[in-house]
Amino acid sequence: MMIAILILAGFVLLFVGGEALVRGSVGVARKVGMSELIIGLTLVGFGTSLPEMVTSLQALSTGAVGLSVGNVIGSNVANVLLVIGAAALVAPILTQPRALARDGIFMVAVTILFAVLVYFDLFTREAGIALVALLLFYLVGSIILDRRENSAAAAMHAEEAEEFETDDPVWISLLLTLGGIAAVIFGARFLVDGGSQAARLFGVSETVIGISIVAIGTSLPELVTAIMAARKGKADVALGNVLGSNVFNILGILGVSAIVYPFSLLNGGVVYGLEQLRSVEAALYSVSLVTWTDMGALVLSVFLLGLFAFTGRRIARLEGLILLAGYFLYMALRFELIPTFSLGV
Repeated sequence: MMIAILILAGFVLLFVGGEALVRGSVGVARKVGMSELIIGLTLVGFGTSLPEMVTSLQALSTGAVGLSVGNVIGSNVANVLLVIGAAALVAPILTQPRALARDGIFMVAVTILFAVLVYFDLFTREAGIALVALLLFYLVGSIILDRRENSAAAAMHAEEAEEFETDDPVWISLLLTLGGIAAVIFGARFLVDGGSQAARLFGVSETVIGISIVAIGTSLPELVTAIMAARKGKADVALGNVLGSNVFNILGILGVSAIVYPFSLLNGGVVYGLEQLRSVEAALYSVSLVTWTDMGALVLSVFLLGLFAFTGRRIARLEGLILLAGYFLYMALRFELIPTFSLGV
């Protein structure tokens, strides 16, 4: 019962805190004169990804590497297969290939980079710094290009900010921002504690809990935003938000996590500097916490999104159903309803 309460409380606090944080920070940004383009590219993307970041850092601080990395992988897969799939069932998503091309191509490149890091187990502090630097380069480059070209992508990012309509006084926006941060921090702690206890209770790995329960909880803001946007006929904006969120998850969350807590995926997970965990030497010939199933689901989600979004200029309800079916298949595989095998090194 206590585990369920912790997980539920984590879900609620992450969702409410994430929404309050984005609403408050967007309100403050508008009051100081920040453009809708910059708000959409930075604050909205960062705000919707903050639950994942805080949850991953909280997990690593307790040595739960599987929960942390599983959260990132599961969130990226859920963003495409679950979030976009559910939104397409509500209403077919009309896409703008020209507006999505740059972010889509960059997301594919970042996903490939992540696969390389997983295969060679390169989550060092230096790699984290490189990931964060790449994210900053991407954001600055996108802002410069969008301002110069006044492109369809610029309009889409501006619309992402416009989805968060607010005319609150500055002091209310500040309170929402601070309250949102506090709620996300406590929500992440509850979710990590509940997830770790659930893994022990049900005899499954923390990685499985990370890619399922924890990832769904941290992806709730994107899910609600996508469904509401689909009902308003603006699901293409939600699609752009998912692309940005997936980039933030890999470059921002894993980058910051590796800077603060360099870690290894081997031997059940090693966080360098935490003495109570298994030694690094013992991990050299172990298997990874991340399975071929995880990487296959991540690659398949990117492939299906590209196939549906960039070829037919719309993601129809049938395609949304295919995305959802892919998500439930992935969950079935990872809960060992269907046999899987691990990535060797």
